[in-house]
Amino acid sequence: MRHKARITAILLLFALLISPHSVPSLSAQTTPFAPDQLDQLLAPIALYPDSLLSQITTASTNPQEILDVNTWLQRNRGVQGAALTGAAEKEGFDPAFIALVNFPEILQTMVEHIDDYAALGEAFLSDQGAVAASIQRLRAQAYESGTLRSNAQQQVLIQKPAGQTIYVIQPASPQVVYVPQYDPAVVYAPFGSATVVTSPVISFGVGIRIGALLVDNRPWGWNGWGWDWAGRHAYYNRGYWRGWPSPYRSPYYFYRPRPIVWRNRPGYGGDWRYRPPNYRPPARPIHRPGYGSGKPPSSPRPAPPSKPGTPHKPSPPTTTPVRPGVPSPPRNGKPSTPGQPSRPSERSSKPGSPSVSRSSRPAPGGKAPAAPTQPKGPSPQSKDPIRTGANRLSTPKAPKSSDPNQLAATRNF
Repeated sequence: MRHKARITAILLLFALLISPHSVPSLSAQTTPFAPDQLDQLLAPIALYPDSLLSQITTASTNPQEILDVNTWLQRNRGVQGAALTGAAEKEGFDPAFIALVNFPEILQTMVEHIDDYAALGEAFLSDQGAVAASIQRLRAQAYESGTLRSNAQQQVLIQKPAGQTIYVIQPASPQVVYVPQYDPAVVYAPFGSATVVTSPVISFGVGIRIGALLVDNRPWGWNGWGWDWAGRHAYYNRGYWRGWPSPYRSPYYFYRPRPIVWRNRPGYGGDWRYRPPNYRPPARPIHRPGYGSGKPPSSPRPAPPSKPGTPHKPSPPTTTPVRPGVPSPPRNGKPSTPGQPSRPSERSSKPGSPSVSRSSRPAPGGKAPAAPTQPKGPSPQSKDPIRTGANRLSTPKAPKSSDPNQLAATRNF
């Protein structure tokens, strides 16, 4: 019996060690990060508003949930506002992700750089104070270079508690959040005396309305997020973040971290003027029309491309010339008068076969007129092509003739 108990205990311990949910927390306690490495991880987001920054850093502690939430968000593109946050809460996502579903472009960026955010989550779990110090260090460099300032989109506050300088970033409007867009290799580098800046280094896209997040009775409410910069801690729901009470468990855990090559990115060794080989500035995200306004984007549906070798179909003319001797089809039960514009009623033939005009059919009791001569090569399209399925065919005009039998056949048809 004791032998079985030992085996059971060993198996449970082994299962706990190899459990995928324990990998982030175990690696976070054993992976050291140098200050310049933290600066490289935090450089793309250090100038975000404080509340948004605390949501991103806490969400980074579960990289698999980043992938799961982004996949879920792609399947629920038509849901927005309070309905979106409510649906995310029902899925059991952690509070940080319930708030971040209102920022789909940020989640997409986190997926594209999942290894960086996984490493950031490890550093955050290991030492929140070091992460907070790196954020303030980067903000101080941006402020000294003259790129971080208050404007119509954000408010930059400088506080000096206990003799230390702290930079606080908040949205200029409590209802709208503007996410800054910048190149980390430029925004933190000091400008020389001869440098002339002709355009803003930090730009902003379309504002994101956060009315659905302005609630006080939910842990993901916007006003409950932020940083205690003096205490070097992030908080949510107006309390220090020490993990989620009931964390999300992914049903399919497949993420495995990959090593980061620190020398292949700007800021290596603390030098923001450093350019790694083949460096290209990050592309700015594309903002969709109506993004963040609570309404789905509306854009005209593009026309399907034409098949190769098929000429473009012209718009049908408003009027069609009347052929001599051919009556127009009735409109509203009334026959049209001669000379009134009408649409020809010829039937199109199959591709590759000669088209037959109604006027070439024999009249009752009369002899058949001579068949029109077919032109060599493909027949030209008429001004009013007839559409049959995917084919656009036309019938050549009947030749003019003074034969009375042919005119009679045309009138009696």
